[in-house]
Order: sequence, then structure tokens, then C-alpha cells
Amino acid sequence: MAINNPFLNPAFSMASLTAAINLLPNRYDRLDQLGLFAAKPVRTRTIVLEEKAGVLNLLPSLPVGSPGTVGIRGKRTLRSFVIPHIPHDDVVLPEEVSGLRSFGTENEFASIAAVLAEHLDNMRTKHAATLEYLRMGALKGIVLDADGRVLVNLYDEFKITPKTISFKLNVDTTNVLEKCLDLKRYLGKSLMGERMSSVQCLVSPEFFTKLVTHPSVVDAYRLFNESQILRSDMRSGFPFAGVTFEEYAGEASVPDGSGGWVTKPYIEAGEAHAFPLGTIDTFATYFAPADFNETVNTLGQPIYAKQAPRHFERGTDLHTQSNPLPLCQRPALLVRLTAT
Repeated sequence: MAINNPFLNPAFSMASLTAAINLLPNRYDRLDQLGLFAAKPVRTRTIVLEEKAGVLNLLPSLPVGSPGTVGIRGKRTLRSFVIPHIPHDDVVLPEEVSGLRSFGTENEFASIAAVLAEHLDNMRTKHAATLEYLRMGALKGIVLDADGRVLVNLYDEFKITPKTISFKLNVDTTNVLEKCLDLKRYLGKSLMGERMSSVQCLVSPEFFTKLVTHPSVVDAYRLFNESQILRSDMRSGFPFAGVTFEEYAGEASVPDGSGGWVTKPYIEAGEAHAFPLGTIDTFATYFAPADFNETVNTLGQPIYAKQAPRHFERGTDLHTQSNPLPLCQRPALLVRLTAT
């Protein structure tokens, strides 16, 4: 009797696989947990951001009967960004599903679905790590590709100078409280009509160690730990002077330029990156649609998945792709901190 190809079942269609891969857990989601980069699906592969710089000036007093001053309109600036395309392929070989179809039956979907789910989970993890890497780049102001190529330099696009504050944690007499206040004052002045609820700082392990052992911080850290030290890992968030310092040890393997791979931390040793939380429209991740016939002019999904039989039915190719562009639309609110 004729044996049907189980992969032709609607359960393995592009829509079903895309829905399945987007439901898988995101294992690299610290920035997503913070609620920073809200997903903004778009229908095109290019986005245009419009900036309207408001002009605020004091009004002078004039003699009675004088004509009033004329209002000055803010200038509008358009910036265009191309959303990167990140494809990833895998294959389900016959030996992986051999024996799963029982003799005398047309198909056995449960076991084949389990094999597909394992592949999709692995592919989802790689896309998640990549998105976290891109979002961390947006927090630094420079979004880099996996090979180190610059995708977007927000400082160049907005024509601003990156802000760096040296905490001088190698000097015992440094007033860390004053440094935190300087950071908060700068962010407050740079909001320019935005709002924030708090200040978050993702720090490298080296920065965190120097911070909590600094003479002007060590007592505050000890007091903060006294009631929690046996049940909490304080590296997950230590508030000091209104700034929450969180150790972030994310890392990924990237090409080393000679055909090999090297592990690269998302935050350089001895550095930290501060940013505001609770903003309205400062951070976003734009998702473009996939380059499939059925997705043209549709709103983008975080990840797409599709399968197709190999030549001579010698396995099934799996294709996934993501088209994300994380952006900080107010890069003046990004502050790099150094321990020295």
C-alpha cells in the first residue's frame, strides 16, 4: 500500500513550525526580562526613524505694545536603518527517524515531531543567543555582527559623543556615591522629554568585584547582604545610591578571523553599561518579515521556520531565520562605566 510522507502533513507547515519555534523557551533573555527592547514588527526590511528636536528657549520681556517673539520650530531628521537577515539551516536525516514509522501504518507523527522539536530547540537557542548579542550591542551604542562587522553605529547616526564615566574603583579615596549621583544627573538631563523609573547597570564580573570591595561601598554591601546572604545571590542586583548594579556574564563563540572560534564576553572585563528603565520609547527591536512568498508584506515574526524534502527524499532540510534590529533611539542615554 502507498506510504504517505508524514512531513506533508499540515502539522509541519511553515505556519505551524514558525508558531512552534516562537513558543520554545528563550534561554538568553536577560534583556528581554528587563522589558527593555519591546518587539515592534514591521512589514519592510528597512525602517525610517524620524527625530524632531524640540527647541526650548526663554522668552524675553518686551515693552508694552511690542510684537511677540516668533516661535521656533524644531528640526526634523530622518534616519534609515536596514534590518539584518540572519538565516540558519539544519537537516533531519533518515537515520534519525528510521524505525519511527511502524509497518502497516501510514505515518507516526509523535516521534517525528519529537525529532523536529529537538532540532528546532537547538536552532532557537542559537537565534536567542544572537538576539541577546545584538541587543547588548544596542546597549553599548554599536550593534555588531557575529564577525565583528559594524551593523549600526548609533553614535555616528545621531552625531553624538559616547559618554564614559570612570568610577576609579582602584583608588581607595574615590567617592562612589558621588559617581553614582553624577551618572543619575547625566541621565536625568539627557532624557529630553523621556521618562525613567530607575537606573540599571549591567557590569562585568571584574567590575562587580571591585565595586563591592571598595572601601566606600563595602559597608553598604555588607548591610544589604545581612538578611539575604544565605538565600540569594547578590550578584543578581545590588542597589547603591539609586543605581542597581547587576553582574552580567553573558558570552558567545565568535569567529577569530583565522577559521577558528573564540569565546567573547558581551561586556568587556572591568567595564559596565548603565541605562534607564521605565522609558516610553527609547528601546525597541524591529522584526522584518521572512523572505518567503507567503510572508511578503506581512508583519515580521521573531523567528521563522520552514522544512523541505532533500533531493531524492534523502532527509528533510530545516530552515530558520530571524530578521531583528534592536535599537536605542536615544543613544545619549547610554553610559559606559569603567572600573579604573
